[in-house]
Amino acid sequence: MAKLKTGRHTSAIKAWRKSEKLASRNRGVRTRIHDAAKEFDGLITKKDVESAQKLLPKVHALLDKAAKSGTIHWKAAARKKSRLALRIKTAVQPANSK
Repeated sequence: MAKLKTGRHTSAIKAWRKSEKLASRNRGVRTRIHDAAKEFDGLITKKDVESAQKLLPKVHALLDKAAKSGTIHWKAAARKKSRLALRIKTAVQPANSK
């Protein structure tokens, strides 16, 4: 590819194109995580603990994959996983104590 008349170098144009693609992919991953976590929260608020327990490994897998690819930081993924597990634990615990 030759240099454009505007003076911008092709490598900068390619880097911009690449960053747009990666940002778009990361946005999709974050959206899937957000939607799954929101669905999990909805199940917890409806007191549907069994469905929430089935959904929890799927949300964990999404978080692990996002951390593995660098979309989110691995400590952020661990923190989110921990908080989800705590939510389900507190939802189950009062039912067991009665």
